[in-house]
Amino acid sequence: MHTIKEKLLLHVCCAPCSSYVLELLSAQYDITVYFYNPNITRESEYGKRVEELKRFVAEAPFAKNVRIIEEVYAPDEFFEMAKGLEDEPERGTRCYKCYEQRMRKTAFYAKKNGYDLFTTTLSISPHKNATWLNEIGERLGAEYGIAYMYSDFKKKNGYARSIELSKEYNLYRQNYCGCVFSEAEANKRNHL
Repeated sequence: MHTIKEKLLLHVCCAPCSSYVLELLSAQYDITVYFYNPNITRESEYGKRVEELKRFVAEAPFAKNVRIIEEVYAPDEFFEMAKGLEDEPERGTRCYKCYEQRMRKTAFYAKKNGYDLFTTTLSISPHKNATWLNEIGERLGAEYGIAYMYSDFKKKNGYARSIELSKEYNLYRQNYCGCVFSEAEANKRNHL
């Protein structure tokens, strides 16, 4: 007997962050990865991340049935959201609003296109606030009338496994989240 899997729309920011999450969830869910990241403000970086995601999904045996939806590159949407928050520190209000922007579009797309639930890979990162992500996801799920999958994918060695998979597949791992603000902060850290 063939069991029908629930359809999961998984917001993805890059191949390394998707690696463990896809390995963990692909047997249980019918997954579509959703690449919507207007926060990646350099087009070359955006292109590199989306191409690496496509390569990983094509090569990883556990991702063979995963589909990819790539939204239009739209950094102007991020800059509009970030107006007045340019001086916020990393992991502050601007980041919260950025999580919300990306997850809102994911929830909307999931509801509009008949998915059963949605979530994001962002919680795999030790630099992302899983409490905020889950709070946003729950609120947006209620707003759009679609189930949200709670997650803190970095737990139970999830982050460590994502690093292992990144090495195994020789994935490009960026050293900043994506926006010009996080890139500037990463550059400062690297020069200390």
